[in-house]
Amino acid sequence: MNPLLRYLWDCRGEVDAALTRILAEKLQVSPLVAALLQQRGVTDIDQGLQYLSSRLAAMPDPLLMADMEAAVVRLCRAVQGGERIAVHGDYDVDGITASALLVENLRAFGATVDYYIPLRLVDGYGLSGEALQRAAVSGARVAVSVDCGVSAHEEARLAKELGLDLIITDHHQPPEQLPEALAVINPHRTDCAFPDKGLAGVGVAFMLLVALRSRLRQQGWFQQRPEPDLRHSLDLVALGTIADIAPLSGLNRILVKAGLAVLNQGQRPGIAALKQVADVKEVSCGSVGFRLAPRLNAAGRLQDAAQGVALLLEPLADKALESARQLDDCNRQRQAIEQQTLDQALERLAEEYDPAQRSIVLADPEWHSGVIGIVASRLVERFYRPTVLIAVENGRGKGSARSIRGFHLYRALHDSRQHLSAYGGHEFAAGLSIPADNINAFASAFEAVAEQELSEEQLQPRHLFDQEVLLEELTPETVVELDQLAPFGAGNPQPLLVARNLRAQQVQVLGDKHLRFTARQGGYSQACIAFGMAERSDELAGEFDLLFTPGINEWRDRRSVQLKVKDFRVSGQER
Repeated sequence: MNPLLRYLWDCRGEVDAALTRILAEKLQVSPLVAALLQQRGVTDIDQGLQYLSSRLAAMPDPLLMADMEAAVVRLCRAVQGGERIAVHGDYDVDGITASALLVENLRAFGATVDYYIPLRLVDGYGLSGEALQRAAVSGARVAVSVDCGVSAHEEARLAKELGLDLIITDHHQPPEQLPEALAVINPHRTDCAFPDKGLAGVGVAFMLLVALRSRLRQQGWFQQRPEPDLRHSLDLVALGTIADIAPLSGLNRILVKAGLAVLNQGQRPGIAALKQVADVKEVSCGSVGFRLAPRLNAAGRLQDAAQGVALLLEPLADKALESARQLDDCNRQRQAIEQQTLDQALERLAEEYDPAQRSIVLADPEWHSGVIGIVASRLVERFYRPTVLIAVENGRGKGSARSIRGFHLYRALHDSRQHLSAYGGHEFAAGLSIPADNINAFASAFEAVAEQELSEEQLQPRHLFDQEVLLEELTPETVVELDQLAPFGAGNPQPLLVARNLRAQQVQVLGDKHLRFTARQGGYSQACIAFGMAERSDELAGEFDLLFTPGINEWRDRRSVQLKVKDFRVSGQER
């Protein structure tokens, strides 16, 4: 099967010209920014002011979440009564940061807290019955799950038998029947009135802490001890939210914007050490997603994710740096295993795949379950098909799945559940367990769902652009103004613009992979960089349209506009 190399270009949505003028005038922004605000859901002045300010004071009341009151009451009793609390996390970055967040702040509230992170290769995904037993033996009377547990019916019953009051905090899709726990806090519950449904697991945990601190304050708990400032922990919230590719809109955008500022202050020794080994000077969503999070994630993929929690909680700089270097080494191992797995998967697809199929399901006993999720994402990027990769060992398969726009993975797994031992996840990412003997039947069932849900048009990848512009509009001042819309990521993409009828000048190939050229339109020109597009240099011979994100390039104290090219095509070509 040949990868899909050409994308259609679709406009993200039309804007109202009259509203653009009003927003530009009242918010004192350029017409371009006003139009982009509309395309991000802003329809009036108040929404625009809230979007641009992104103040923490705009957070919704955490008590709007179903079962939040019960959880707060029980945790207040535990904190004030000196009861031991057990925090149970997950082994991805969301689970690691959420665990560190709860442990750090519950201890700061005065609680006695232990934590447990499951081993990916031993325990598998989700709440661990063995960990609950261990918590009960240690004397814990309350267990709090973060980023897992919403489907843990058997484990919830075990907790009750052990005398543990179980508080589940999670953000994965809940089943029709919830576990029998003291509290199940999940914004996706159908009876949950909390307005923001897109929180990552670390975001749900943060809301629990906000509600708990407020109640403890009301009860006078902090009159004899310092009250922790939860804003100092927003670096953890930003890390986990970005790494989990949660939508950066609404509350998530507020939390991440504030959290990035904390990350750049570098006050947490573990984060400072991670930045040092990853050679990150300024933290952005991109550097979190591509440099910090992979290193934090590496231990959980190959060894023990508890190393990540320990790093984030480490108060000593030298010990933090030693731990960060170990994670960096682990990340290099992960990269090598990932590349080998990707190469093997591509070989299999070259031999086996029918282009008429609408999904990819591959299994192999040699694959490492810690990297198959990343490799599945790489295959989706190349072939634009919902993809499930399964690592098989001792007759059991552990799978990771990634999806495309318009195909809800969790629902697809639900429709194929007769072949699975367990499953869970979101619209675009999910995990599963399966008996090895069921893999072929599952692949057929999953393909049947894909055939039913996905049209031929949906299998054509698309770039969604925001606005068409003229090169003369892209002044340094206008481009800098676009930063008001940051942080950029899932749900709040960096502005993607189109300029038409251009000519290329001074075309250069850089390092055999990249292109650098000047785009000219009438009497105006802009510098362009096109990463990984060297083989397409011949396409710049005539008049072309350009799809790009504008930015500022700094070189020797000189700041100038540079267009980062996403795609280009012959002018006049449809879509």
